[in-house]
Amino acid sequence: MRRHPLTWLYVPGDRPHVVDKALNCGADVVVIDLEDAVDPDRKAYAREATAERLTDPQPTPVHVRVNAVDTPVAAADLAALAHLPGLSALRLPKVTSPAQITRVAETAPADKGAPPLYALLESALGVERAYDIALAHPALRGLALGEADLRADLGVRHDAGLDWSRSRVIVAARAAALPPPSQSVHPDIRDLDGLKASCAHGRALGFLGRAAIHPRQLPVIERAYLPTEEEIEQAESILEAAQAHPGAQALANGTFIDTAVAAQAHRTLSLTHRL
Repeated sequence: MRRHPLTWLYVPGDRPHVVDKALNCGADVVVIDLEDAVDPDRKAYAREATAERLTDPQPTPVHVRVNAVDTPVAAADLAALAHLPGLSALRLPKVTSPAQITRVAETAPADKGAPPLYALLESALGVERAYDIALAHPALRGLALGEADLRADLGVRHDAGLDWSRSRVIVAARAAALPPPSQSVHPDIRDLDGLKASCAHGRALGFLGRAAIHPRQLPVIERAYLPTEEEIEQAESILEAAQAHPGAQALANGTFIDTAVAAQAHRTLSLTHRL
């Protein structure tokens, strides 16, 4: 059964020794960051170090967050990295239009095709255009929010102020037949209780998995997004009943079952192979 990514660990591209550790710490995906985590005077070094690493396949899937698409630095990033054997995907920050996705995808040589792309929406304009961006090109494999920049753009003072934007992106991804987005990072690496609570809220909204900035966050995220024993038992009961008696019905405990409820139960059990 295919393993659903639940943890995406960001590491700065100008610190190769940190990347070494990240590749062996249990994250489902390691994201080498060439953008916000790297000072301007070290971006060339970060790109070169990342290109050198990705000349060979990696033990863990590696995504690279390049610099903002419409900048000369991003053009250099894409030219150096887009078709290396160790690259699993490119993450494109601060996307605000479908044309940006198309432009990146169409720079790929016709005989190789574009690498998988993920659009990071970090502004009000990006969120407003989420569905159009999601449909921009077949190479686009997912959406995600960049909540630090979005919070600043909107002037949001409390976390709940981002929930509408979160739901907008989740709905856009689903409508475009893309996987559920992963949650944005929890910035306080010491606040594991806060991370747990935030993950529970994100899961309730419809996110699947979360980005992290420190390995200690990974087990908290994974556990929060895996089904509980009670949820597994409920899903198994639903599917057993649906198989025995197709069509709408009610369980002995009063739970109503129809096709939509059975589909949700299938999604719940699809994660149990990780337990």
